[in-house]
Amino acid sequence: MYPLFWISLFIIFYAFIGYGIVLYIFMRIRIAIKGRRNKGLSEAVTEWPTVTLIVAAYNEAAYIEEKIANTLQLDYPADKIQFLFVTDGSTDETPAMIAKHSQITLMHQPARNGKIAAVHRAMQQVTTEIVVFTDANTALNKQAIKKICRHYQDARVGAVSGEKRVQIDEVSDATAGEGVYWKYESKLKAWDSELYSVVGAAGELFSVKTALYEPVPSDSILDDFMISLLIAQKGYRIVYEPDAYASESSSASIEEELKRKVRISAGGIQSISRLTALLNPFKFPVLSFQYISHRVLRWTVVPFLMLLVFLLNIALVAMGATGIYLLLLVLQVLFYGAALLGWILEKKQLRMKLLFIPFYFCMMNYAVIAGIRRYYSGNQSAAWEKAKRK
Repeated sequence: MYPLFWISLFIIFYAFIGYGIVLYIFMRIRIAIKGRRNKGLSEAVTEWPTVTLIVAAYNEAAYIEEKIANTLQLDYPADKIQFLFVTDGSTDETPAMIAKHSQITLMHQPARNGKIAAVHRAMQQVTTEIVVFTDANTALNKQAIKKICRHYQDARVGAVSGEKRVQIDEVSDATAGEGVYWKYESKLKAWDSELYSVVGAAGELFSVKTALYEPVPSDSILDDFMISLLIAQKGYRIVYEPDAYASESSSASIEEELKRKVRISAGGIQSISRLTALLNPFKFPVLSFQYISHRVLRWTVVPFLMLLVFLLNIALVAMGATGIYLLLLVLQVLFYGAALLGWILEKKQLRMKLLFIPFYFCMMNYAVIAGIRRYYSGNQSAAWEKAKRK
C-alpha cells in the first residue's frame, strides 16, 4: 500500500508541477549548449510565403462582423494572403454577412457535418504555401500572421501555434481560473518549443505548411491537436509563437467551461488512441517525453490517481500512520474542501478569489473522468458544440 501511495503521488506531482521543473532544466541545458532556437531568425523577411487564412464559422452572427474587421486589418502583404470563411450548416445570417465582403471567399453548404469536415472541404481550395486556422470568436493581433510566418524560414518547422489569451472581465469571476490555467500552459508551451516541439496546437490560432497537411478522420474531436501532431509525427517541429495571439472572452459560466473541458477531455482520449506512434520513445525520444509528460498523463491516469491517493491516505492514517501521512491527508482535505466551498459559493453567485485555483483544478480533473466516460459511451459528437462566451 505504501509504495502504491508514493508512486501515485509522484505521478500526480510530476504531471502538474514536476514536468515543468524538469522541462525548464532541460531547456536551459539545451540553450547553454546550442543557443536559443530563434537566435538566427530574421525579423526582416524579404520574401513572405503565400498564406490562406481559414475561419470555420457555425452560426456566428453575433461575432462575425468583428471577426471580419479584425481579419482585414491584419498586417501582411495583400498579394500574399487570401481569406477563406467556411460556414457549412449555419442557419443564421453568418453566410450573408460574410458575402458582403468581396475580399473574403465564402464557402457554404446547408449540410452540417462538423468543423473538421468543413475544414477539409476548405483545404481542397487552398493553393498557398501556408494555411492559418483561427476561430470565429477570437481577435488576432495585427502582426500575428507575420510573427507566425517568419518561423517558416526554418525548413524543420512544419507548424506554428499562436497563443490563446483569455480575457477575464471580472476579478471576482470563478472562470478566472481559466485565465490562470492558460498562463501556466503558455509558459510550458514556450519551454516545450525551446526544447524541441510544442505538443499540439490550439485551434484558436495555428498554422501549417500546406504540403504537410493530412486530413484527419471526420469524427475527430480535437482536429487542431491531431492535425498538428501528425505533422510532428513526420519529423517536423511545432513552434510556439507567443507574439501571435488570439484573444477571446472567458466562458459565460462555470457550467459552460465544464462543458468545454469535458469535450476536450473526450477528444484527448480519442487522440491518444489514434496517435499511438508518439508513445514510442525509441522512435521519438524527445517528442514522446514531452507528449506523455504534458498530455497523456493528464488525460488518462492522473484524475484517477488523485482519487486513489486520497483513499489510500485515509486508509493509511486509519491504520495508524502519522507524521507525513497525517499532514498530507490534512492538506488534501483542506484543498478539496476549498474546491467544494468554491463550488457551493459559485452556485450562490458568491465568489472568492482564493478559491479560484482549487475549484478550477478539481473541475478540470473531473472533466477528464467525465470526458473519458462520454467518449467510450459514444455520446461525444465531432460536430460544433460551442461553449457560450461572455
